[in-house]
Amino acid sequence: MSGKKKKLNLNRVSMPKQSPEERRHNFLEVACGYSEEQAIEEANRCLQCKKPRCMEGCPVGIEIPDFIRAIQDGEMENAVRIIKAKNSLPGICGRVCPQEVQCESRCVLEKKGAPIAIGRLERFVADWEAGHSHQDEHSDSEASVGEELSTEVQPSSGKKVAVVGAGPAGLTCAADLAKRGHKVTVFEALHDAGGVLIYGIPEFRLPKDIVRSEVEYVKRLGVEFELDSVVGRLVQVDELLKNGFDAVFLGIGAGAPRFLNIPGENLNGVYSANEYLTRVNLMKAYKFPEYDTPIRQGDRVAVVGGGNVAMDAARCAVRLGAEEVHVIYRRSEAEMPARLEEIENAKEEGVIFDFLTNPTRFIGDDRGRVAQMEVVNMVLGEPDASGRRRPVAEKGSEHMVDVDTVIIAVGTIPNPLVPGNTPGLETTKWGTLVADEDGRTTRERVWAGGDITTGGATVISAMGAGKKAAEDIDRWLREDGPWSR
Repeated sequence: MSGKKKKLNLNRVSMPKQSPEERRHNFLEVACGYSEEQAIEEANRCLQCKKPRCMEGCPVGIEIPDFIRAIQDGEMENAVRIIKAKNSLPGICGRVCPQEVQCESRCVLEKKGAPIAIGRLERFVADWEAGHSHQDEHSDSEASVGEELSTEVQPSSGKKVAVVGAGPAGLTCAADLAKRGHKVTVFEALHDAGGVLIYGIPEFRLPKDIVRSEVEYVKRLGVEFELDSVVGRLVQVDELLKNGFDAVFLGIGAGAPRFLNIPGENLNGVYSANEYLTRVNLMKAYKFPEYDTPIRQGDRVAVVGGGNVAMDAARCAVRLGAEEVHVIYRRSEAEMPARLEEIENAKEEGVIFDFLTNPTRFIGDDRGRVAQMEVVNMVLGEPDASGRRRPVAEKGSEHMVDVDTVIIAVGTIPNPLVPGNTPGLETTKWGTLVADEDGRTTRERVWAGGDITTGGATVISAMGAGKKAAEDIDRWLREDGPWSR
């Protein structure tokens, strides 16, 4: 009957995943993804609201109801096009973005049941495209969906832009500028493009083939990559501007580790999460000796921190054979910044959580390797600037814990290499770059976005910053207007 309201389906279609016992022993992706039937079933839960609030929560502005409607109609190629009009990295976003506090938190179904699984549907569309990227032997088509999309660029503007850093902010900015007809070169310090996506996030959460596939899409847009190119060392920002580039975007992240600054932190067996995860992920230490880079880990591992990086490190330690892995967090579980899904996965895999606990020093054995950790119990006081209750040490509660590996995952800070070698580029007291809402820095013709301006944040927020900067760079290049506004 016309005008009849769609019946609410409050139950989300669950996504298949490996069992905890199985995944504890491999680095394969935990979540297996939706089948086409499951994706259509989940998409059919969408009410197609006249005023969709879900889009308000998407930092890159995906037309969420439209791509879900395309799935409902079985028009997967159209779903790909709708998403990639705004987001060049959907396979990544569908896996690691915190949709539960962004687009999904605004879904009208969230108030009565489970919101639409927008992130899982985005992942499905990206995976569908990857599975249909090779020409079918019975097809007359000469190009894959991805190749067809790569031709949808504007005529050449004659302008050149240098993007420094091939992480989520840099890749997004580069892709959007290339679509607008600008010639883009990405300079990446590491030997592989992807930034934190490739060195920081484990294979079981974000397979590297997914990252490389989406980097290839950016390349098909005409973007060139210069790997092993350390801007600030091998070449300076000033040189880029003097040697043919009309603008520079800095998406260099905040990849330097933050430490606790307590005694014993320099003992062998105490890792920063940066080193630990880079060895495991980018350098494939989990496949040693098939790959050259080793990683030494004991049986009793302590991971200090409560964010997604801490969860990644703890879950890697489980897979590398540790007998006991503890997450040491100074607040309660309610204050943990990690995604609920990652906390639950870690618990299922046997990770032990020591809440309201904080390390005060590390003690080594006669060979200089960490052997014990002194911790103190904490109580929660008044809220601090973050809105979370401030942890306060409980006097006399110090006690010793046996450990043979410690991983410090308490955040990151920007690397000062580029700011320190670029005159006129102002930084904050935290070492982040000063930039306005469009990414314009205090240095003319230089934009910045992502963690280098905000400090450690989410992949999707970095992508949003790269997207916004690309819009402003394009506008400025075409108008050639004054720098200050």
